[in-house]
Amino acid sequence: QVQLVESGGGLVQAGGSLRLSCAASGRTFSYYVLGWFRQAPGKEREFVAAINRSGSMTSYGDSAKGRFTISRDNAKNTVYLQMNSLKSEDTAAYYCAATLRGSSVERNRAMYDYWGQGTQVTVSS
Repeated sequence: QVQLVESGGGLVQAGGSLRLSCAASGRTFSYYVLGWFRQAPGKEREFVAAINRSGSMTSYGDSAKGRFTISRDNAKNTVYLQMNSLKSEDTAAYYCAATLRGSSVERNRAMYDYWGQGTQVTVSS
């Protein structure tokens, strides 16, 4: 089992940047595929990005392509989401998630078994 704790959210102006971090407990962090999802009020939780166990493969949702970068440091048990060129529509609660199942860069939220508590990102226009 793994426990996930996100940090790094906050208020930023449109066009700005934020880096989210997600720290994980446990000694088997490198076994997990990791993902970032987000959920805006009244909307479904949406896939943002995923990264494979070694960090050599990534996948992005359409809204994140070209602006966001997912990375991981297995020595620090941490996954990151660098977000650049932020827009007001990026405003949401952002969640990191982990799974031992599914594909190497899993995009389906139903395949993730462990979730953090979320961190709020608010982009002002």
